Amino acid sequence: MAHVKVLFHDNCFDGAASASLFRRFYQSKIDASATFSFAGKAHGMGNVYGEGSFDGDENVVVDFRYSADPRLTWWFDHHVSAFPTPEEEAHFKANPSPHKFFDPKARSCSKFLADVCRQTFGWDNSAYAELIHWADIIDGAQFESPKVAVELVEPALQLMTWVENNQDGKLKLRFIDELTSRKLSDIALEPYVKDALLPILERHKRSVDIIAARANIANDVMFFDVADDGLDAYNKFIPYFLHPDCRYVVGISLTPTRAKVSVGSNPWNSAKRSVNIAHICERYGGGGHPVVGAVSLPVGQLQRAREIGAEIAEELRRAAVKE
Repeated sequence: MAHVKVLFHDNCFDGAASASLFRRFYQSKIDASATFSFAGKAHGMGNVYGEGSFDGDENVVVDFRYSADPRLTWWFDHHVSAFPTPEEEAHFKANPSPHKFFDPKARSCSKFLADVCRQTFGWDNSAYAELIHWADIIDGAQFESPKVAVELVEPALQLMTWVENNQDGKLKLRFIDELTSRKLSDIALEPYVKDALLPILERHKRSVDIIAARANIANDVMFFDVADDGLDAYNKFIPYFLHPDCRYVVGISLTPTRAKVSVGSNPWNSAKRSVNIAHICERYGGGGHPVVGAVSLPVGQLQRAREIGAEIAEELRRAAVKE
């Protein structure tokens, strides 16, 4: 009986959905008797795959960066920053594998994974259409308006908010399992989600006011620092809800495990963009997509996170003037 270890983008709806979908695919098409374990990963400086990362019989990474470690057997990702070094990108290209897939144009890893497994391995993923649909909307920021993304009426958006705030490892595993075994609306009504969401949603309302108060806008770039306000997580669409005309956003926050610099571009602003946010974040050890990214540092390096945030905001302001 094989043991499959799945590493996924932590505190991310698309990451959890990708992990859940991979499990169902593997059970359906590869080995129905396999056992599974899951571990969340966050972007950071240097090698994020420490000792023990790849200790399964099969080691899988979904919605997260590549590793040249020979123990990595399956990989699915869509981040432009998938390769932390040129050497690892060269390794991927020089060692083609029938089990490793990359498409930086894919809006979500969930849909990319589901499509590849259907086309390549004949996997029928129709039972998971709702999950795939919402993961693609959420990770691709394909909401009708910032209002929809901030009001959180849809069950999927409530689950998005829950997973971005949850730090309970056991509940992460339960959530991953239920994403492909229950309707999203039913999961959202579960006490472990609903009860936890009550204070989160109250904090969400408060975060709208805090970010509004902290926002500094210059040259269509919004910068804010909520590290001292107890907002260890916040809805990344709030800035566009508050300031629909802004082009780029840089936010500083502090969680129990990291100091974070979040960088994004307004998906509802059609102005031409000349910068690749993933490439900017890569210079500081982070990553992401051309339109959104982040840099994570240890909790004790909050001041450095603030310096990075200020540098990125200034770079984006110069770019916005030229655009």
